[in-house]
Amino acid sequence: MTSRVITVASSLGSGGEEIARVVASKLGFRYVDDEIIRRAAEKAGVSPETVAQAEHTPGMVTRILQSMGRNPVVSLEGPIVPPAYDPPLGLPGYESLIVEVVRETGAQGNVVIVAHGAGIHLAGLSGLVRVFITASPVVRAERLVREAGLDERGARKAIAGSERQRREYLRRFCGVGQELAAHYDLVINTDASPSPRAAELIATAAQR
Repeated sequence: MTSRVITVASSLGSGGEEIARVVASKLGFRYVDDEIIRRAAEKAGVSPETVAQAEHTPGMVTRILQSMGRNPVVSLEGPIVPPAYDPPLGLPGYESLIVEVVRETGAQGNVVIVAHGAGIHLAGLSGLVRVFITASPVVRAERLVREAGLDERGARKAIAGSERQRREYLRRFCGVGQELAAHYDLVINTDASPSPRAAELIATAAQR
């Protein structure tokens, strides 16, 4: 069955966001990222900036680097396939709205959803392919130095900060204490797979 929903999580500096855009274009799917925050804000009757605070919006350096991949990961080892996700009890209003919008977006189909823990929120959805895009820390730092003009120390600091933020996000929004390889259907290391090749791998997997 051809997949109708692709979720993409990625490490900072891995090129995940760029790859997701290419995949959406190849498949004729919508590309959705910041739209999640805008729609949640509309539901709440507040500004997108207000809702973004619920996700602990990254600092200035990380926002500048978002086009190179937003979501880092912790350990990717483990044999357990996670069950369908239910938001933790007591999840505050804005956070719950974000999860609600992710699920509504997934239900519409023909979409590539980037970030927002979408692969976990949508686990069990028919026609779903969950993708994680990463690269080695050295390669990611080199990309940040080359493409964002950071020095080596600044690149390492940006990567470490984004990883801390992702761990906290997954804990708060998804009830995930440790991210596992089994949270994803396809894991791509862009050390060896440049963006065009990675996009082709994902599109091919989605069409099977």
